[in-house]
Formats: sequence, C-alpha cells, structure tokens
Amino acid sequence: MTFVQIIDYKTSRQDDLNQLLDRYVSQSQGKRTVTHSVVGKDREAENHYVDVVEFPSYEDAMKNSQLPETDTMFREMVALCEGMPTFTNLDVVRDENLNKMLVDKVFQDIAMEGKLNLLDELFASDYIDHDVGHDETTITGRNVMHEDMRMWRAAFDMTFETVAQLAEGDFVTTVWTWRGTHKGEFMGVAPTGKTYEIPGTTTFRCADGEITEGWWHYDIGRLMREMGVSGMPGS
Repeated sequence: MTFVQIIDYKTSRQDDLNQLLDRYVSQSQGKRTVTHSVVGKDREAENHYVDVVEFPSYEDAMKNSQLPETDTMFREMVALCEGMPTFTNLDVVRDENLNKMLVDKVFQDIAMEGKLNLLDELFASDYIDHDVGHDETTITGRNVMHEDMRMWRAAFDMTFETVAQLAEGDFVTTVWTWRGTHKGEFMGVAPTGKTYEIPGTTTFRCADGEITEGWWHYDIGRLMREMGVSGMPGS
C-alpha cells in the first residue's frame, strides 16, 4: 500500500533548505526509497511550507528514515526551521489521476467494449491525431477517431493490455499490447480468423477533461505481413 508522509514546517531560509535537500538527494542516491516529493508554499501564511513525500509502502518509508543520510538531513533541516517540523503519516486508500482515468476509458470503454458514443465526450472537437497507420501524418478533428474505431472494431475482436502507463502534466503515455482476432475485411484483406498481436504506445495530451492530441506508435507493417500482405517493409 502506498504511504505518504506530510511534513509541515516554517522557515525563512527556504533557499538554504532547498540546497540541503539537493545535497541529500545526491548523497542518498541508490539508497532512499522515496518515489515522489512535492514542496508547497502557503499562499496565506508567510514562511509556511508543506512537503508531501510518497513511498511505495510504510515499510519502505521506515527503511528510508533509518538511513544515516536521512538522519543528518533532518537534523540540519530542524536547524533551518522555526520550531520543530510536524509529521502526518498516511496510508493511501484512494489514488486517482483524472487524466489516466480519461485515457483508460478510450481503451476499455471505447476500443474494447464498443461504446462509441463516448468519443464525442472524451475527445475535443479539434482533436489532433498523429498515427503511423495513416497516410497523412497529422489529422485534425475527432471524426478521425470515429472512423478509426469503427474500422478496427469491424475488422477485429480486439483487446488492449496495458503494460505500463505514465502521467506527467497534461500527458499520459500508455504502453500496450494489442490482440485482435480478424473477423472482417481490413485494409483490403479478407477475414483470416487468426489472432494477431502487436505492441505499441499511445501518448495523449489532455486539457479541461478532454483529449486534445494523440500520438499512436505501432508496427502496422508487421501486422499486415502476418496477415499475408506482400510488399510491406521487412517482408
């Protein structure tokens, strides 16, 4: 279970504290178990700061606290603070990234379950699409997603298995494995009844609860070769 520690403190020497944290990160490289750290400055109270530090588990946090580098860093931190910092220890019971949830609906609800009515809800009207499977490298308008989803779902019973997913800022990148059983004509190829598999990645840019841009990378040539189309790159 993910564990979060909230450190609340006051200091008029934040620049010195930042230098201390930079030294700590360098000195504890390869030892510390922190996965994410955010420092926030109170807009309403001068010199009031809050650090939010994330660990994979409570046990990992305890290992981190026992490092000699952590002990040294904390003692020096106290010397830079106005009073003793306070700690709040939290077991994370719910963790939601709204952009990741938005993207997951594309793969699960639309691509796999066929809820195409959600396309207008999830994609901006001026959505920009970059897809290696298209002759045009860039297409604007959500209609491209309507057309692509109808084409792929008519041709394949398909699934997307998420291998990894990373969200940062407005971007969500999903590494996936696609599997499809060929049931309908696809790019001029009659149904083979065979099941194919290709890896790929999709990066979506999200804004205001909609997907505004997408980059699709996958080996369409490999799929066509396996379906028996000659003259493709690598054949």
